[in-house]
Amino acid sequence: MTITAALVLYSVTWFMVFFCVLPVRFESQGDRGQVMPGTPASAPEDAMIGKKARITTIIATVLFGLFYLIITSGLITIDNMDIFGIMR
Repeated sequence: MTITAALVLYSVTWFMVFFCVLPVRFESQGDRGQVMPGTPASAPEDAMIGKKARITTIIATVLFGLFYLIITSGLITIDNMDIFGIMR
Protein backbone atom coordinates (compact mmCIF):
# COMPACT_ATOMS: atom_id res chain seq x y z
CA MET A 1 0.00 0.00 0.00
CA THR A 2 1.42 3.36 -0.98
CA ILE A 3 1.52 6.35 1.35
CA THR A 4 -1.10 8.10 -0.75
CA ALA A 5 -3.43 5.10 -0.58
CA ALA A 6 -2.94 4.90 3.19
CA LEU A 7 -3.74 8.61 3.60
CA VAL A 8 -6.86 8.28 1.46
CA LEU A 9 -7.98 5.20 3.39
CA TYR A 10 -7.44 6.96 6.72
CA SER A 11 -9.23 10.12 5.55
CA VAL A 12 -12.24 8.21 4.26
CA THR A 13 -12.36 6.14 7.46
CA TRP A 14 -12.06 9.25 9.64
CA PHE A 15 -14.89 11.11 7.90
CA MET A 16 -17.19 8.07 7.85
CA VAL A 17 -16.68 7.60 11.60
CA PHE A 18 -17.09 11.35 12.19
CA PHE A 19 -20.45 11.41 10.43
CA CYS A 20 -21.54 8.45 12.56
CA VAL A 21 -20.37 10.12 15.80
CA LEU A 22 -21.86 13.58 15.12
CA PRO A 23 -25.48 12.77 16.06
CA VAL A 24 -24.48 11.03 19.32
CA ARG A 25 -25.80 12.97 22.35
CA PHE A 26 -27.22 15.68 20.08
CA GLU A 27 -29.46 18.26 21.77
CA SER A 28 -31.01 20.99 19.68
CA GLN A 29 -31.86 24.47 20.86
CA GLY A 30 -35.52 23.53 20.50
CA ASP A 31 -35.07 20.56 22.86
CA ARG A 32 -33.59 22.83 25.50
CA GLY A 33 -36.16 25.57 24.89
CA GLN A 34 -33.47 28.22 24.39
CA VAL A 35 -33.63 29.19 20.72
CA MET A 36 -31.24 32.02 19.85
CA PRO A 37 -32.79 34.69 17.65
CA GLY A 38 -31.83 34.22 14.01
CA THR A 39 -31.13 30.49 14.30
CA PRO A 40 -33.43 27.53 13.61
CA ALA A 41 -34.73 25.50 16.52
CA SER A 42 -32.91 22.46 15.14
CA ALA A 43 -29.47 24.08 15.55
CA PRO A 44 -27.26 22.34 18.12
CA GLU A 45 -27.10 23.79 21.60
CA ASP A 46 -23.55 22.53 22.18
CA ALA A 47 -22.10 20.56 19.27
CA MET A 48 -19.01 19.33 21.21
CA ILE A 49 -17.06 19.16 17.92
CA GLY A 50 -13.64 18.95 19.60
CA LYS A 51 -14.63 16.05 21.83
CA LYS A 52 -16.29 14.24 18.95
CA ALA A 53 -13.22 14.80 16.75
CA ARG A 54 -10.97 13.24 19.41
CA ILE A 55 -13.29 10.24 19.78
CA THR A 56 -13.42 9.94 15.99
CA THR A 57 -9.62 9.99 15.74
CA ILE A 58 -9.28 7.15 18.24
CA ILE A 59 -11.93 4.98 16.57
CA ALA A 60 -10.70 5.76 13.04
CA THR A 61 -7.10 4.93 13.96
CA VAL A 62 -8.12 1.52 15.32
CA LEU A 63 -10.27 0.81 12.26
CA PHE A 64 -7.54 2.02 9.90
CA GLY A 65 -5.06 -0.34 11.56
CA LEU A 66 -7.48 -3.22 11.08
CA PHE A 67 -8.13 -2.28 7.44
CA TYR A 68 -4.40 -1.86 6.79
CA LEU A 69 -3.61 -5.28 8.21
CA ILE A 70 -6.36 -6.93 6.16
CA ILE A 71 -5.27 -5.24 2.93
CA THR A 72 -1.53 -5.79 3.31
CA SER A 73 -1.78 -9.36 4.59
CA GLY A 74 -3.58 -10.56 1.46
CA LEU A 75 -6.34 -12.05 3.60
CA ILE A 76 -8.92 -10.55 1.27
CA THR A 77 -8.00 -10.11 -2.39
CA ILE A 78 -9.85 -9.14 -5.56
CA ASP A 79 -10.14 -12.84 -6.39
CA ASN A 80 -12.11 -13.33 -3.15
CA MET A 81 -14.58 -10.63 -4.16
CA ASP A 82 -14.94 -11.76 -7.81
CA ILE A 83 -18.12 -13.80 -7.42
CA PHE A 84 -19.11 -13.51 -11.10
CA GLY A 85 -15.65 -14.30 -12.51
CA ILE A 86 -15.40 -11.11 -14.60
CA MET A 87 -12.23 -9.60 -13.12
CA ARG A 88 -9.78 -12.11 -14.58
